[in-house]
Amino acid sequence: MNDKCDLFSQRVLNFLSSLSIQSSLPRNVEVLNPYRDPLAFQLCKNFYAQYYADTNHRRIILGINPGRFGAGLTGIPFTDPIKLETICDIKNDFDKKAELSADFIYKMIAAYGGAYEFYKSFYFSSVSPLGFTRDGKNLNYYDDKKLTERLLPFIVLSLNKQLKFGLDKKVVYCLGEGENYKFLFKLNEQHHFFENIIPLAHPRFIMQYKRKSLNQYIDSYLKAFSI
Repeated sequence: MNDKCDLFSQRVLNFLSSLSIQSSLPRNVEVLNPYRDPLAFQLCKNFYAQYYADTNHRRIILGINPGRFGAGLTGIPFTDPIKLETICDIKNDFDKKAELSADFIYKMIAAYGGAYEFYKSFYFSSVSPLGFTRDGKNLNYYDDKKLTERLLPFIVLSLNKQLKFGLDKKVVYCLGEGENYKFLFKLNEQHHFFENIIPLAHPRFIMQYKRKSLNQYIDSYLKAFSI
C-alpha cells in the first residue's frame, strides 16, 4: 500500500497549502489565495483525493493564473462551482456561477472520456498558481510589468516544486498562444523545465471569440494530447 505522502494528491495538497508570495506587489494588486480558506481547501482535498490518489506520472497543462470565478474561488484549476458539483460530484456552497474557461475545459474533458480518464493522465496548474485582481477585476501576471518581475522568483520556485510531483518533463501544454506562451518559452530557455512546449488556444479566447469553432478547438486539444 502506498504511503499517503507518496500519493500525487498529497504532494499537490502540500504544495497548495504552502503557496505564498514573498515579494511586495505593485499598488492595488490583490492576491487570490483560496488555499487559506478552510472550506475551499477542504474542497481541494476532496477533489484531489477523488482523482489523484495514486502515483501516476502525468503531463502538466499550464494556464495563466487563476481567475476570481474559477480556481481563484474553488482552488481547483479551470473548475467553477457548477462543474465541481455537477460533474465532479463535489458539493459546495459557492454561488453557482459558470466560468467561461471552465465551460470549455469540461466539454473537452467529456470528449476525452470524462474526468476520471482525463485526470489520471493530466494535471492542471498555471504559470502563476495564485491569481490576482486590481480594482475588483482579474489581472494576468503579464499585464503589469512590475508584477511580472516581482513574481519571477515565485513562478520559478512553484514550477520546480511541481516538477517533483512525478510530472513528465518531455512536454508542457501552454494555454494561451500569445503572452503566456512567450513568457513560458523564454523562462524555459533559461531554466530548462521542459523539453517541448505545445501552445494551445486559451479556453477563454475560444469561448469569447471562437465559439462557433468549439468542436474544432476541442479536436485540436485532443490531437495535441495524443502526441
